[in-house]
Amino acid sequence: MNEVTKLKNGTRVHVVPMLGTEAMTILVLYKVGSRNENTKVWGGSHFLEHLMFKGTKKRPSTLELTQLIDQYGAEYNAYTGKDLTGYYIKIDGSKAGIAMDVLSDMLLNSLFDLKEMKKERQVIIEEIKMYEENPIMHVEDLLEDAMFQGHALGKNIAGTAKTMLAMKRADVMAYKEQYYVPSNTVIVLSGKIPADAIEQLEKTFGKAKGKVIPAAGPAFALAKPRATPRVNRQVKPVEQIQLAFGFPTVGRGHADQPAIRLLSSILGGSMSSRLFIEVREKRGLCYTVRSMVDAYDEVGTFVVRAGLDAKRIGLACDVIIKEIKKMAAKGVTADELKKAKDHAEGVMKLALEDSSAKAEFFARQELFFGNVKTLEQKIAELRAVTVADIARVAKEILVMSRLSIGVVGPFKTDAAVLQHIKI
Repeated sequence: MNEVTKLKNGTRVHVVPMLGTEAMTILVLYKVGSRNENTKVWGGSHFLEHLMFKGTKKRPSTLELTQLIDQYGAEYNAYTGKDLTGYYIKIDGSKAGIAMDVLSDMLLNSLFDLKEMKKERQVIIEEIKMYEENPIMHVEDLLEDAMFQGHALGKNIAGTAKTMLAMKRADVMAYKEQYYVPSNTVIVLSGKIPADAIEQLEKTFGKAKGKVIPAAGPAFALAKPRATPRVNRQVKPVEQIQLAFGFPTVGRGHADQPAIRLLSSILGGSMSSRLFIEVREKRGLCYTVRSMVDAYDEVGTFVVRAGLDAKRIGLACDVIIKEIKKMAAKGVTADELKKAKDHAEGVMKLALEDSSAKAEFFARQELFFGNVKTLEQKIAELRAVTVADIARVAKEILVMSRLSIGVVGPFKTDAAVLQHIKI
């Protein structure tokens, strides 16, 4: 049974016991990411994530932190998004106290030593290069920059080499003090939970202090429809073109989200989806083609991605655009919708057998909505979606005058890209 509580300092906590597992995951989420950054700390959320592993007063080096967790075969990592930052340890449940102690030590007592910060700047610059030089990874950044042009949601999460070198320690520390506060924090324990879990959390994370965070930055507003798609390119002499089509959607809390996710599943979410069958299986035009959705508070993204043969890109784009337009014009069949619902239900049930996935399930809902819907409630929402709902959201979302394009390939102009895309 899920236990929901608050520590004395206001930190929200969910304790989610699971039968049949020896593992326990502790996940700590902060509602802060790259969209919260100003020009002084562009890349600061991600920088902080890295710095949390560089030593504390109690454990002054990375080695002293990590060898203790490694000793017990634990999994641990962190991640930064546009609107959240997360840290987790998955460990043998009998060692739960060690995980809570180490993770709280990292998040509350990190040293942020200037020498370590200098070294980590270079590490992150290499990470930025890795993404920029990997077409499959970089095309996503190009697309979001095109979709959210001029807004913080379009910025690269890691910043740039220039912003990393320019960032001052004092500004990074001020940013941390502003957002790493109890009222902006969610902790979830899932799996094999010790009986004194809340007591242990009070002794560790209960020591966190801080004031209420300020209001979020400006919301994203949709641009006016365009006669020509917005294109964002990386010129690269590759034989396989990485292409991403993006359409804006409603935000994460909107009632249409279940229908949008089922729409994506039918269009390109599996090996039996329309795009996979038409582009890959029938014509052999690619290895990878898929659709996916994501969402922030006020806006979401509906994305179609493919890796395409440079010599046949025109034909592949014709097929992809045809399927997108067909979906917008005619919707889906009752049989397709039933299969998509069955697929989504199965994916969720299998995923939530893992303590880490269950921690994410609870933590993200609490962080963004202040409450948690059960798996059964989520499934009921999916089951309630009708063919008419899919038809409506398809017409509203898959609009070519809202299309943005990210592409990595040997295209020196936007026109060179658009000549292959007949909308």
